Amino acid sequence: QVQLVESGGGLVQAGESLRLSCATTESTFRNFAAMAWFRQAPGEDREYVASIATTGNTFYATSVKGRFTISRDNAKNMIYLQMNSLLPEDTAVYYCAATQFGNWADRENNYWGQGTQVTVSS
Repeated sequence: QVQLVESGGGLVQAGESLRLSCATTESTFRNFAAMAWFRQAPGEDREYVASIATTGNTFYATSVKGRFTISRDNAKNMIYLQMNSLLPEDTAVYYCAATQFGNWADRENNYWGQGTQVTVSS
């Protein structure tokens, strides 16, 4: 069973920073093609934020590039999302995700955490 557990959300002011963490099992961490962060704001669709492959290659949505950094700790089976220069429009529930075959549209082989709330006040 794939388990993804996020932590680190909270309430901050615009311009401040937060770091999100996602813990998973060694099996998931080593065998899945990539892990990622998505977010969903109230009334909006879930959107891609950033991803990191087992190779270490990283990818970012245009809206967060230069402000957010995704990373992984292979010894701890964890990924992180360092969020700097936060904006009110970054307010959302942030979800950790894992894709078994590298296709984020593949519902059967993608897994999600329960989410963690990030609120940025202006």
